[in-house]
Amino acid sequence: MQNRKLGNSNLEVSALGFGCMGLSYGYGPALDRQAAISLIRAAADRGVTFFDTAEAYGPFTNEEVVGEALAPIRDRVVIATKFGFVDGIVAAGLDSRPERIRFVADAALKRLKSDRIDLFYQHRADPNVPIEDVAGTVKELIREGKVQHFGLSEAGVQTIRRAHAVQPVAALQSEYSLWWRAPEAEILPLCEELGIGFVPFSPLGKGFLTGKINESTTFAKDDFRNLVPRFSAENRKANQVLVGLLETLATEQKVTAARIALAWLLAQKPWIVPIPGTTKLHRLEENVGAAAIQLSTEDLRRIGKALTHIQIQGDRYPAHLAARAGR
Repeated sequence: MQNRKLGNSNLEVSALGFGCMGLSYGYGPALDRQAAISLIRAAADRGVTFFDTAEAYGPFTNEEVVGEALAPIRDRVVIATKFGFVDGIVAAGLDSRPERIRFVADAALKRLKSDRIDLFYQHRADPNVPIEDVAGTVKELIREGKVQHFGLSEAGVQTIRRAHAVQPVAALQSEYSLWWRAPEAEILPLCEELGIGFVPFSPLGKGFLTGKINESTTFAKDDFRNLVPRFSAENRKANQVLVGLLETLATEQKVTAARIALAWLLAQKPWIVPIPGTTKLHRLEENVGAAAIQLSTEDLRRIGKALTHIQIQGDRYPAHLAARAGR
């Protein structure tokens, strides 16, 4: 596993990180605690040094699992976590008041069994709190040594600029994959301009780009994808054309569709670090293997040309969640 630097920051991480959310939140029942700890340690054993969590995942339980799993190797890994929701509960709404940010930082340090948070993201922009106040609070936490770097998640261009003017933003975490390429229009150019690293979440399209999901697939009743328009049965059927493209390339290279999808992301910019998540060891190994794949210029040209003829069907979020992104 090679390392990458997130933009102009000195934050160096493995080329692929591990998104820990799905271990305890969002995709059905939580994984058994010891199984989750074992999987996180397996990722570290395979060269992953970048682990992503948040107080809202659970809430709180995900940070506790990550903290326990990584405590023995804390100085060899980078842990990112997030603040920004009322009492850590997504459904309760947004809360990025300075006092809340400070409370979350102190609580997260205890759950993570750590003396610092390597990367502290605002989970979503809070329209009731000026971003300058948010950035200023994190700046103070950095000065105090509780936080090392500041990040934003799903923020819009003006929010990023305003925050960066107060405290340099080390990384922006937003959705980006072969089936959600909106960041290419404005966000990636801005990151390049300002020297901000980019961390794509859902780099495998919430599992769809693996080729293991079709219109007949059923999800657990508490799986977030049940609410996502893009995952309606008719849209899953319509979007199989993208999976077909990936599977053609995968067959040619004797790899999997998931590895092609991740390798494509890695080829876009040297400061992009995807954070695929999984609950299964064989999927973890599959994802990690993508870091060794070098897509040729011709491969990338073929993918780009094919994408111009593929229209992805369905919104990526239900309306009430879409309103929180890009602010």
